[in-house]
Amino acid sequence: MKVLSLIVGLLPLAAVTGAHPADPEDIAAKRVLKLQDQYQKNVLKTIKDRRTGCTPDKLLRRKEWGDLSKKDRLSYINAVYCLASKPGTTPHSQVPGARTLFDDFVVSHIQQKPFVHADGLFLGYHRYFLHLYEKALREVCGYKGAQPYWDWTLNYEDPRNSTVLDGSPWSLGSNGVFVPNRDPIQLPLPGGGFVDFPPATGGGCIASGPFTADKWQINLGPIGYAPQGPQGGLGYNPRCLTRDISLFWSNVTRPTAVAALLDGAVDIAAFNAALDSVPNGVHGGGHFQLGTVQLDVFCSPSDPIFWLHHAQIDRLWAIWQGQALSSRTYPVAGTVTEFNVPPSENATLNTIVNFGVISPSKPLRKLVSQIDEDLCVLYE
Repeated sequence: MKVLSLIVGLLPLAAVTGAHPADPEDIAAKRVLKLQDQYQKNVLKTIKDRRTGCTPDKLLRRKEWGDLSKKDRLSYINAVYCLASKPGTTPHSQVPGARTLFDDFVVSHIQQKPFVHADGLFLGYHRYFLHLYEKALREVCGYKGAQPYWDWTLNYEDPRNSTVLDGSPWSLGSNGVFVPNRDPIQLPLPGGGFVDFPPATGGGCIASGPFTADKWQINLGPIGYAPQGPQGGLGYNPRCLTRDISLFWSNVTRPTAVAALLDGAVDIAAFNAALDSVPNGVHGGGHFQLGTVQLDVFCSPSDPIFWLHHAQIDRLWAIWQGQALSSRTYPVAGTVTEFNVPPSENATLNTIVNFGVISPSKPLRKLVSQIDEDLCVLYE
């Protein structure tokens, strides 16, 4: 009987040890959704009694690309084509290669690049930059929805399987055609020297879906790496959109990395540092996994996927802010130059942020809240 009792007692232990261990990525993904749920509740509670400004009925509800219907995805794609068909207002004397309204947004990013990356203006500039783009899609091109985001954690193991990059008519195009025997792309480092980005799985023009060479062209750049385009990348340089999907860099954007960012950042300085750390930061990981155009920080908005990537970055900031809106919305950390090169003053809420021809300049305080001033957004 003692032997039988011992065997029976060991059965639960055998069941446990024989079971598959919980997947850390699944646990992290559920954690992110829980944090998003709390953010949504806190935002809706904050604005529920408002009668002016950002009220519940005015919220633009931004969804993940795969959660949009095929009809809505096509509407968004056609609105992007529309922006590229409208004449721009960038002076030819400043940027000779700019031709379209879409190019005007790329020019803003080119001109502001040294002041709105890896510093205290990064998040606020890109939040409002995204708002201006969304506004143009809606007001100039008749798009009825909100700017979607690309949750790269859903297909971090291979982005080619995602609804964003599967090359279907309802995607944002595919990987680039594979081009063999390519040299690495070298990006300059702030303190001197270079970092190599080796060739990955594509490298050529987009193979299928929207934004192939017969439907889309890039007019500006490269600027961030050699060989630059004409006139330092500001001249007219029409060419196809390329991508070079890297599974190394896509793995940087896995759920555990996002959960660690959201749970681990105790203040905005820590959030900024984790977001932009290399090689583990998800901001860089989202760009780097696409290669080619997304390695050129100046001209990265030339690829329409840029806007979904930065909507995801903005979503993560919003979720982090939304855990404690009263204490996390307005703090600022960092200087006003990229990597503080050259050394500059600290950013404050009164720092003026420039947008070029796409918008009048704004103080940073008007760019940091999703539910105040010009913005009224909820991520779903």
